[in-house]
Amino acid sequence: MFKATACLTIDLLGIWVPEEFVTQRNSNANPPTFFLTLQFILRNFANSLMDGDDRLGTLERLYPRLQAWFDWFNTTQIGEESGTYRWRGRDGTTNRELNPKTLTSGLDDYPRASHPNIDERHVDLRCWIAMAASALSEIAQLLNRNGNRYNNTFLYLSDNDFLDNLHWSPKSESYSDFGLHTDGVVLKRPPAPKTHGHHPQHKPDMIRVVTKAPELKFVDTTFGYVSLFPFLLQLLNPYSPKLGKILKDLQRPEFLWTEYGLRSLGKSSPLYMKRNTEHDPPYWRGPIWINMNYMAVRALDFYSHQDGPYRAEAGKLYAKLRHNVITNIHREYRRTGYVWEQYNDKTGEGQGSRPFTGWSALVVLLMAELY
Repeated sequence: MFKATACLTIDLLGIWVPEEFVTQRNSNANPPTFFLTLQFILRNFANSLMDGDDRLGTLERLYPRLQAWFDWFNTTQIGEESGTYRWRGRDGTTNRELNPKTLTSGLDDYPRASHPNIDERHVDLRCWIAMAASALSEIAQLLNRNGNRYNNTFLYLSDNDFLDNLHWSPKSESYSDFGLHTDGVVLKRPPAPKTHGHHPQHKPDMIRVVTKAPELKFVDTTFGYVSLFPFLLQLLNPYSPKLGKILKDLQRPEFLWTEYGLRSLGKSSPLYMKRNTEHDPPYWRGPIWINMNYMAVRALDFYSHQDGPYRAEAGKLYAKLRHNVITNIHREYRRTGYVWEQYNDKTGEGQGSRPFTGWSALVVLLMAELY
């Protein structure tokens, strides 16, 4: 192992990995996506588990580990205000990044509050914790354990009025993060210092310049995947007008809708397709990601089967979005021979890593309608 001057680390396999991806810290979490798998098992195979299936023994052995994992999440990621959560690991001192990355969220350069501090509250993390609590409560019931504290946590965090109070922006009428924020940030190159009367050969890197002071507020000029999380993790009441607003916004081309799937960041957002540094092209700032589109189709399927005023609309959107995603991935596979990490929101072309049979392979579940 050795450290390179360009802030890169090479691992034992000889693969170059950005240094910020290498160091692991006990205070920093990642999305507890394993609970989605558990939720799928509970919804589809709970009856067979209760019929003496040996897999119930596996769940018995897994349960205390899930408890420890959840309890760690629910203590290390809490926010300053009751019922709030924030991703740790953001760099509040950087002057290189247009918007400090939130690597721990799994959404990397997706725009958050411009000036990370302890007052931040992240709507996606709150929803992850609520969903995990719900799954643990169901597992406890299946195992005949006392899961009241998990059920109470779920009810507390999924209360729509409470959620709206902390994360619904009246201005944008969307779910938003909250924090110390300004949209007045740009990347500029500082003047190059002269050396003995001569200009240096190398230009200095561009740095972030703040043109308008930040203030504590909703990060509501940004609309994208994070704005959808109460919907994606199915926490919204099927009768909630907020659900109707989200379904309407999903279809707006200036926001997320494309013929190829939902883009990660709305075209109307200030940082849409903006580089985070001059060396870091946009990653979660426009391109289409299949894991999030799978979750959106999954949520549409869920709400299309719930009684309420938006049932029919959810069903129509379900058919359209599912068709768009499957058609584009298949077309690109036929054209290139690859399943890709992400897809261009303007052309649908595959881009990033390939072959990428990680979460992009969720298209197989979309085709089989397994949610």
